[in-house]
Amino acid sequence: MNTKHGSPFDRGGADSYYGRPMKPHYWPAGTYVGEAIFKEHMTYSEIEEYYQGYEDNEQSGDKKEW
Repeated sequence: MNTKHGSPFDRGGADSYYGRPMKPHYWPAGTYVGEAIFKEHMTYSEIEEYYQGYEDNEQSGDKKEW
């Protein structure tokens, strides 16, 4: 599984960390570099990686303290 910055797994974890709702996406060139790819253009595997990143962070309880 690709866990680099901007990957689907990374973005899922970040959305969970910041308390954002699930919205599968990723940044192929790195977070906020170039254009984001959203669910309608993601493969099944990429979507599953996003959900895994989100769920892993939910299970860890690692949340941004505002």
